[in-house]
Amino acid sequence: MWKIPEDASPDFRENIGYLKISGFRRAGSGLIVMSVDSKITINDVARAAGVSKGTVDRVLHNRGEVSEKSRARVLEVIEELGFRPNVYASMLATRKDYRIVCLIPEFQPGEFWELTERGIAAGTEMALKYGVTVGTVRYDQYDMESFQKACAGILESGPTGVVLAPMFRSETLKFVKELSSKGIHYVYIDSKLEEDGYLAYFGMPMYQSGYLCADILTLGAPVSSVNVIRIARDKKGLSDPTLTRRTGFVDYISEHFPDCEIRNVFLDPKDRDMRFEVLDRMFEEMPSEHLVMFNSRIHLVAEYLKERNIRGCRVIGFDVLEKNLSALRDGYVQALIAQHSDQQATAAIDAIIETAVLHRPLSKRDNFTQMDILNRYNCDYYL
Repeated sequence: MWKIPEDASPDFRENIGYLKISGFRRAGSGLIVMSVDSKITINDVARAAGVSKGTVDRVLHNRGEVSEKSRARVLEVIEELGFRPNVYASMLATRKDYRIVCLIPEFQPGEFWELTERGIAAGTEMALKYGVTVGTVRYDQYDMESFQKACAGILESGPTGVVLAPMFRSETLKFVKELSSKGIHYVYIDSKLEEDGYLAYFGMPMYQSGYLCADILTLGAPVSSVNVIRIARDKKGLSDPTLTRRTGFVDYISEHFPDCEIRNVFLDPKDRDMRFEVLDRMFEEMPSEHLVMFNSRIHLVAEYLKERNIRGCRVIGFDVLEKNLSALRDGYVQALIAQHSDQQATAAIDAIIETAVLHRPLSKRDNFTQMDILNRYNCDYYL
C-alpha cells in the first residue's frame, strides 16, 4: 500500500475514491490506499473508523451497546472499503451447531404441502453454504396428538429455529411459547397467529384474501346464498387453519349483502363415497350457484360437479395444485387465488439464517405475498 502525499491536490484526493481498487483508509492527515490484492480486515475497518475492533464486531453482529455516532461511522467505513465479513470463518470459530426444523403436515403427491417441501429443499441447499442443517418433521393435520408429539420432539432437540404453519391454534400457541422461552426463533408460513413472539411471517394476508375471495365469488352483485365447503378435520374441531380467511369472507358478505345466507358444508377428503353423498344432499336440500372453499382442495368439489355433469355454478378456490388447475381449465372452477408457497418456505429458512447465524436484522416482520388471481385463460402462464 502507499500513502497519498499530504500536498496532493483536492481533485486528486476526491478522485482517488473512485478508483475501484480494494479500498482505502485514513491514516493521520493522509489516506492509505490498499493494493488491489489486499484483503480488508476488521482491523482495517476499526482503524479507519477510529474505534476498537470490538466496537466493529458489535456493529456487525447487532449486539451490545454502541453509540449511534460510532455505529454510523463504522457503517460508513464498511461501505467505503467494501468490507465483507468472513461469515464462514466466524461460524467455524464459534463451533456452534445451527439447525432449522420445518414443521409441516404429512401429504400425498400433488397436494399443497408438496410445493412447500420443494421450497424447503431449496432452502436446505442454500443453508448448507452457511453450515446450517435443515430437517423436516411431519404430523397428521387431522390428529392433534400427532401435532403435539411432533412439537415435543422438536423442543427436545433444541434447534436454532423452527418454520411452521399453525394448524391447531391452542397447541401452536403453547408450542411457540416454549420456543420463545428457550430462545428459539420461529417463522410462520402460509398463515400466522396474532401474537408477539414470531420472528417473521411469509404468506398471504389471510383476512384480506378471504375478503378478496368474496368479491370474486359474487362479482360485486347481490347473491341470495353461498355454500362454504369445508374440510371435516379433527374430531374435537380444534384445527381450523382457514379461520382468518373465512372471517374476511364473512365480513365482506355481511357488509355488502347482509341478506345473503352463508351455509357450511363439511367434507371428508379421504372418503369419496361419503363426499358425494354430502354434496348430493347439499344440492337437494340447500342448492346454491355460489360455492367456495378456503383451502387448497377445491378440486374435490370440481370432481363431483364433473361426475354429476353440473354446470352453471360459480366456484372459487385457492392454490395452484395441478388438480385445481385442471378443474380451472375444464370450467368447473372459475378462479383460483394463488400463492408461491415454495418461495415462502425458502424465505422463512433464510430469515432464520439472517437473524440467528449472520446476526442481521430483518427489514420486515410481516412479509405479505401477492394474491394472484388465476382463471382458465392465464393459469398456464403462472410462474
